[in-house]
Amino acid sequence: MMIGRIPGATRVLGKSQGYLGLPVRDEIIHDTAVGAKCPAMTTAWIPTPAELAAIAKGAAVHVQILGTMHPPILVTVGEPPE
Repeated sequence: MMIGRIPGATRVLGKSQGYLGLPVRDEIIHDTAVGAKCPAMTTAWIPTPAELAAIAKGAAVHVQILGTMHPPILVTVGEPPE
């Protein structure tokens, strides 16, 4: 996956730590477990052509969380580019 620039990005994480940098959009969402006014960070990821082909053949999307503590996450699909 390639890092995308999420529309409305509010900051970039990780660049000062040697990573490529991950644009995030800070949001307040309504979560069914946490409730209203739940802070969230949304990022965009763009599949490569090879990844799109693998997904079309039924491959799963894997999410890796670095470290040993797993925060709650949501995996969704954004709008197609115009």
